[in-house]
Amino acid sequence: MTVSIDPAVAASLRGFEVPEKLGFGSVMAPAMFRARCQDGVWSGGELVPYAPLTLDPAAKVLHYAQSCFEGMKAYRTADGIALFRPDRNARRMAYSAERLCMPAVPESLFMEGVTTVTAYCANLVPANSGESLYLRPFLIGTQPDLSVSASTSYEFYVIASPSEAYHAGNMRVWVEREDARAAVGGTGDAKVGGNYAASLQSIARLKKRGFDQSLWLNPGNRHTVDELSGMNFFAVMDGELHTPALNGAILEGVTRDSLLTLARQLGYTVHERPIDIDDLLQLVSSGTCSEAFACGTAAIVSPISVMGDGDAVYELSAAPGPVAERLRAALLDIQEGRAEDPFGWMVPVEITDLD
Repeated sequence: MTVSIDPAVAASLRGFEVPEKLGFGSVMAPAMFRARCQDGVWSGGELVPYAPLTLDPAAKVLHYAQSCFEGMKAYRTADGIALFRPDRNARRMAYSAERLCMPAVPESLFMEGVTTVTAYCANLVPANSGESLYLRPFLIGTQPDLSVSASTSYEFYVIASPSEAYHAGNMRVWVEREDARAAVGGTGDAKVGGNYAASLQSIARLKKRGFDQSLWLNPGNRHTVDELSGMNFFAVMDGELHTPALNGAILEGVTRDSLLTLARQLGYTVHERPIDIDDLLQLVSSGTCSEAFACGTAAIVSPISVMGDGDAVYELSAAPGPVAERLRAALLDIQEGRAEDPFGWMVPVEITDLD
């Protein structure tokens, strides 16, 4: 497919100034990629100026949540601009789409979208370590029809935001024992908006208590750890790395997989297993669990300093701990081009000259 470039894109990009303070996902690049699907047939992609979407009020996405998305990043390196593991995001989005009875975005079209946006927005990729051009591909059902059925029309977009890490510094995590976010057989292992909507009430409650994120338990047994609302969970016990095993309710995070690969390469013993929350809190209290951290594309690695459970507060003895710091540094060194990439994770993007 050939991408159509709207002539107004170049002017939008030339007139755009990146603010000094980025935040996360609040500064939007002035260009976006779009493609449409009707009855299973995809159109060619187009790069257009960033603008509000026009949707019929009866569009299925607004009523039945036919929507999935990805989060990924482009980094500035000594050699130029590169995407981190975009093939994994393309495959995961195809899985999410299938779970919601949506047509998968062809991997070639997905890659065309993320590389085109990155190529044209190369000047917006931050140069500071830990910052990046955050890319948000998403797919929505647009058919205006209130029947409970899959849409016949879809739109695929890629938007971008020069951003800092999602959560800088240590996190205070609350063990969520009241609500459930996602169950095996549901959409927990797909990246869909409903999973995040289900977490908002819990987050609102815990913030009033002075905490940052919910730690979700498996709703089938209410005692093994699943993940945080938007991040995977790791704990260090006696110097060994532990993370909940994928169980159908946990998102298969790209950063999670990358850290597990790096940890094994660095010589750590790694355990992917069910983690009982009461056992975990006891090990934190005794000091056997010396550190815990969350990870995700947006957050990279976020150390956990405190875990709250009811009236009890459990402090981690190391936050940030040496394992989290070493893994974060090893990952960023590859992403930002300071270290060799033995896994072929970084995909270079040819920068587009706007002149």
